[in-house]
Amino acid sequence: QVPLVESGGGAVQPGESLRLSCTASGFSLNYYAISWFRQAPGKEREGVSCITSGGGGSWHADPVKGRFTISIDNAKKTVYLMMNNLKPEDTGIYYCAADYTCVTPDMVTSWGQGTQVTVSS
Repeated sequence: QVPLVESGGGAVQPGESLRLSCTASGFSLNYYAISWFRQAPGKEREGVSCITSGGGGSWHADPVKGRFTISIDNAKKTVYLMMNNLKPEDTGIYYCAADYTCVTPDMVTSWGQGTQVTVSS
C-alpha cells in the first residue's frame, strides 16, 4: 500500500472546524481511492470517509454525513478531509489509507502515525 502522512489535527471546541490532510510521498494518487478512518479511545477503528480514484465518488459514514467533506488535489498528492461542526464524539486519531478501492479497517495492512483530533469544551 502507498505510504501516506496524515496531518492537520488539533484541539478545537464543539462546532468548530478542522481540515485534515493525507499526503502521498513519491506516488501519484491518480489511481487510488483514499479512505479515512478514526479510532476513539477504547473503541475500534472505524471508517469515516472515502474518495474514489479520480475523485469521481465519495462515501461518508452516517455520523459525519452533512458535516465532513472529502476532496483530492492530485497535483499536491493530497486528500483533504474537511470537518465542520465538530462534536466531542469526533475525537480520536484519524488515519488514511490508499488502495484501488475504498476499504475497511481490516483490509489495511500498514498504518501511518495518524493525526489527533480532540473536540472538547
